[in-house]
Amino acid sequence: MNIQGKMDDTSASQPDLLDPLLDKIYLLPAPSRLSLKKYIREVSYPKGHILLRADKVETDIYFIKKGIVRAYAQTPDNEITFWFGQEGDTIISMKSYVENQKGYEDVELLDNCDLYQLKIHDLQQLFGQDIHLANWGRKFAEQELIKTEERLISRQFRTASQRYNELLQTNPALLQRVQLGHIASYLGITQVSLSRIRATIK
Repeated sequence: MNIQGKMDDTSASQPDLLDPLLDKIYLLPAPSRLSLKKYIREVSYPKGHILLRADKVETDIYFIKKGIVRAYAQTPDNEITFWFGQEGDTIISMKSYVENQKGYEDVELLDNCDLYQLKIHDLQQLFGQDIHLANWGRKFAEQELIKTEERLISRQFRTASQRYNELLQTNPALLQRVQLGHIASYLGITQVSLSRIRATIK
């Protein structure tokens, strides 16, 4: 595992991939963005690493710089994958973030991943110091809520075939990067059923 410390001025000469991730949530004035970035550091973890754990209060937020991850929940019989994250996405336990309580999901890295890490405590401190960052935090929570709602609606009201076709149309690269077993779990079907769906599309 390779962990780099807080960002410093030496990174200014390199392409900044963090600014677009932050601005995608809410466009910050330059001073506010700099204040936030002082508390963000780059970390790297290997494929297979469990980044977030269920039944644990998580203290960090991550933004994916490079790599792909999955969030899943354990049942007595198996694991249910309910989310995939890739470059530009946020990794967070909302229950820990909002209520400081234990989360319900595990997050596994499906690639060697480079991430941006931010302590929730540091972010909450900044909310009280800068109205622009407080607005950024509000928009961040709203966007995460909408993503959760969209996942719930998709799972409840669309068939596995419809959800697979949606993935195929909106995120075809994901299907090339993720094991079919994880895709089948995400769709709520067996891998055999997924193979049948894929056969009808070819």
